[in-house]
Amino acid sequence: MPEGAADLHEPVLRAEVVRILSPLTGKTVVDGTLGLGGHTEALLQADETVRVIGIDRDAEAIALASQRLARFGSRIRTIHGNFRDLGQHLDDIKIKTVDGLLLDIGVSSLQLDASERGFSFRRDGPLDMRMDRKGTQTAADWIHTATESELSAIIYRFGEERYARRIARAIVSARECDRITATTQLAGIIRNAVPAKYAYRRLDPATRTFQAIRMFLNDELGALEAGLAAGFERLIIGGIFVVISFHSLEDRIVKRFFREKARACVCPPKLPECICDKEIEAEILTPRPLTASPSEIEANPRSRSAKLRAAVRLR
Repeated sequence: MPEGAADLHEPVLRAEVVRILSPLTGKTVVDGTLGLGGHTEALLQADETVRVIGIDRDAEAIALASQRLARFGSRIRTIHGNFRDLGQHLDDIKIKTVDGLLLDIGVSSLQLDASERGFSFRRDGPLDMRMDRKGTQTAADWIHTATESELSAIIYRFGEERYARRIARAIVSARECDRITATTQLAGIIRNAVPAKYAYRRLDPATRTFQAIRMFLNDELGALEAGLAAGFERLIIGGIFVVISFHSLEDRIVKRFFREKARACVCPPKLPECICDKEIEAEILTPRPLTASPSEIEANPRSRSAKLRAAVRLR
C-alpha cells in the first residue's frame, strides 16, 4: 500500500458535498463509500457536532481511513461491508434513520494506485480487481473460464467498447497459449486486438475493457441500484442523498432513480386521469449534475468525469 496514501488523497467535489449536505449540526451522515476518508474528513471538519458512519467493502481502505480519522473520536464509526447492504449495517448498530447519505461510486485512488490490486493497466501487477479481497474470483480467474461470447457481452455492456468482439476473440486466442495473469499482459492483448487508429484517441485502448471487467466482477451496477433503494428508505424526511458517479451507466441509474422518486404519476400517458395514487417522494436538488471546476480538474485529473446528483426526501 502506498505510504501516506490517505494524506495524498483528495476527494472529488469536496466543497460541493459539504455544501449540499449542510447544515450539519447534530446530524448523522452515512458515507457509504468511505475509501480513504476524504469526504468524511471534510464533513467532520465542517461541523464539530456531526457524526459520520463510514462503510467500505475494502478492508485496506477501512484501515487507512480509520487512522486518518482517529482524531475525531466517537464522531466517526467505520464498518467493513458493502453499501448495498446499508439497511443491515444500520440495523446491526441499532440506527433506524440518518440525516444524510453520500455515495462516491467506482474505483478509488487507493485501488488504482496499488499495483498489487490489479485495477490499473498502467501498473504491472496481478490481474485481481476485487474490491473486497475476500471474494473468491479474481479477474484472471474469470477471464480464464469465460466463453468468448460472455467476454464480448461484458466488455460491450459495461465498457461500451465498439471492438468488444475483436478483444474477446484475442483474449481467448491468447489464453490458449498461456494463462493471462498480469495487468500489462492483458493490456497488451487488448492493444494488439484493436485497429491502429485507436492509438490516436485520448483513451488508452485498454481503458474500457479494464473498466468493464472491474464493474462486472464487483457487480458495481447491481450494488448501486440496491444501495440507492436501501439508502433512500433510511433517510429521514428532509434527509439529503448525494451520489457522485464517474461513468455514464452509473449516472444513468442515479438519474433515473431520483427522477422516479420525484414523479407524481406513473400511469400510462393515454389514461384520462391518474389511478396510480403515486405521491412525490423526493425533490431533485441538481437539475443538472454538478461537475468539477477547471482548477479542480487541473489539480486532480480523475475528477474530470465526476458527476454529482442530489435529492432531498419529502415523504
